Amino acid sequence: MATKALILGSKLIKAVEQMASRPADATVSGREGVKFEDVRLYLVERKMGRSRRSFLTQLARSKGFIVEDVLSDDITHVVSEDNQASSLWKWLRECALKNLPDMHVLDVGWFTDSMREGRPVAVETRHLIQETVPTPPEGSAPTAQAVVSQYACQRRTTTENNNKIFTDAFEVLAESYEFNEIEGPCLAFRRAASVLKSLSWAVQCLEATRNVPCLGEHTKAVMEEILRYGRSFEVEKILSDERYRTLKLFTSVFGVGPKTADKWYRGGLRSFSDVLGDRGIRLNRMQQSGFLHYGDISRAVSKAEARALRNIIDEAVHAITPDAVLALTGGFRRGKEFGHDVDFIVTTPELGKEKNLLPNIVLFSLHQRILLYCDYQASTFDMSKLPSYRFEAMDHFAKCFLIMRLEGSQVEGGLHLAEGDSRGWRAVRVDLVAPPMDRYAFALLGWSGSRQFERDLRRFARLERNMLLDNHALYDKTKKEFLAATTERDIFAHLGLEYIEPWQRNA
Repeated sequence: MATKALILGSKLIKAVEQMASRPADATVSGREGVKFEDVRLYLVERKMGRSRRSFLTQLARSKGFIVEDVLSDDITHVVSEDNQASSLWKWLRECALKNLPDMHVLDVGWFTDSMREGRPVAVETRHLIQETVPTPPEGSAPTAQAVVSQYACQRRTTTENNNKIFTDAFEVLAESYEFNEIEGPCLAFRRAASVLKSLSWAVQCLEATRNVPCLGEHTKAVMEEILRYGRSFEVEKILSDERYRTLKLFTSVFGVGPKTADKWYRGGLRSFSDVLGDRGIRLNRMQQSGFLHYGDISRAVSKAEARALRNIIDEAVHAITPDAVLALTGGFRRGKEFGHDVDFIVTTPELGKEKNLLPNIVLFSLHQRILLYCDYQASTFDMSKLPSYRFEAMDHFAKCFLIMRLEGSQVEGGLHLAEGDSRGWRAVRVDLVAPPMDRYAFALLGWSGSRQFERDLRRFARLERNMLLDNHALYDKTKKEFLAATTERDIFAHLGLEYIEPWQRNA
């Protein structure tokens, strides 16, 4: 530990010596030459010493980092050297910082890596200085680990949820804000729900969450109410609100979004019969099919049904081209037992040949008389238009939104039907996307989800790595080049992230 300070290496020492030999006006100080506006460092002088702190501050500023002289809530990264975790955290808590849970408290090794790379490197577990937490007495609520990443792509979240009572409440609140087109609080509640899902323990008191990020005043107020009374009065008020209940009902129909639902509500419509009986409403094909097959496609799809559909699509694809690649994506790839639809990626090793796949799958399904609805969207993908600096909810690959007929005889264990339904078949929503093979890894990562995991992965790439990630490509803004990837692991490696298995991405 005593010699850790010298591990900066001869290159870094030489860089500082060269910088020190320049005229005073050539040295970056204050905010001149800042490259990383979203990163603010504070170097802990204790143990490091004043002269060494000054040395490292000068080095960081020469590379475009902001280094603050005073510890405040504006700091994003606290860097310490040779301090015991317990004494460091005790001192930090005595500083009464409101944003301490959101700060990275790091060993000088992170600083060393960042100076070597010339940019803030991704924070890994080995960089973190974690608070030592005493084992709680038997029967008492556990205390949170001091460091939980604010990014879902740095947390492993399985389908198990120890805090469902809170996350269910947050989802209602997020959905209510979404219906009202208020994006900030909507994302805040979804982010808070995502963090709580990742915890390996159940929250029993608010004190245990003091180091858990993404929990703001509003989210904590809701949690406190649930802990005290067993329910949230705010959530109960939303659930009893006529507008919320009506919009939730209407948006459960395939092809009906919040704007259409709100338009119907403002027109005085409150039920499906109101909508279907209104001669002034013209339903598009998707909405017509949504109402026609509502009983089936509003019911969850089982894993066995997803496997049966994979067999059907696999037969169709390989009848078209033997070397086709087919992958089940979405929630079922993440290990979920049930889902709302079944998503597949299909492509071929030969670039350009994938363009004919989806039309041929549709023809095959028509011939088999299992196609109940089809919305085919041709590819508009153009590599020359990348990178895209504006996030788009849907990628530009060719895709099909289908409703398919699934026979009970094709499903191991039988269909997931409503009680009393003796038809022997059901309708299931199926989404197909066909990217070129050189875009396969990016499409697979994007379509696997979860939505919050993907949102945080893009945010991490942008804020922590100065890169742009979407379903088409990964672009390094610093190097001004696209980064190639043939697997998801390649993408994680480019981002400096530990690989997270699909079944651990249920953020």
